[in-house]
Amino acid sequence: MSALAWLIPCALALGLLGLVAFLWALNSGQFEDLDGAGWRAIQDDPEEPAPTRAAASRAEESDRPDPAPR
Repeated sequence: MSALAWLIPCALALGLLGLVAFLWALNSGQFEDLDGAGWRAIQDDPEEPAPTRAAASRAEESDRPDPAPR
């Protein structure tokens, strides 16, 4: 019987905490755009611009090993 004396108040407190969290989310606008997150998940990422020739040649030069000193 003493277990019920602990479990019932704990269950009521957790339920109240859940209700408060839901009301906070409702008032802060968490449920305003329900479809937006779903569409953002399936959208393609924006393509990155292709590197210019100067940037590509600099990248190739940095990949080459330094010539051996004579």
